[in-house]
Amino acid sequence: MLRCMPEEDVDPFTFVPVATAPRADGWSAERQRAFIAALASHGGVAAAARAVGMTPQSARRLRQRPDAAGFNRAWDAAVEQGRCVAFDEAMRIAREGRLVPILRRGMLVGHRRRFDNRLLFAACYGVPAARFSYAEAAAIIERGSDPGTR
Repeated sequence: MLRCMPEEDVDPFTFVPVATAPRADGWSAERQRAFIAALASHGGVAAAARAVGMTPQSARRLRQRPDAAGFNRAWDAAVEQGRCVAFDEAMRIAREGRLVPILRRGMLVGHRRRFDNRLLFAACYGVPAARFSYAEAAAIIERGSDPGTR
């Protein structure tokens, strides 16, 4: 199986939270960790900030602080992980399609699969080429199979 991120001895999501003033609506250590976890699940800064009750602007301001080196490393790793998750999900949906209900006179009579080539195109041209090594990419092309199966 292809790996999005190289295996390292150090967990990239482990970091020392940025020291902030204690506020009920501020960036507490728990909120910073929850933000990084949300960011890693889908890669979107705005959605991750909203998930923890903060704004994307305040997240970026926290990132710009001089004592935020660990938070920045975790942020970068989380964005990359989120992009990989989004790419894998887009490829799965493009390959398998989406189930769409078929309704007749207000009654559900079945389902059909709807395929979206625009999603496949966006997924293929949106992924950085550095994600795959040359040998793995050549093997995938030669086999003509999906990167997620081996």
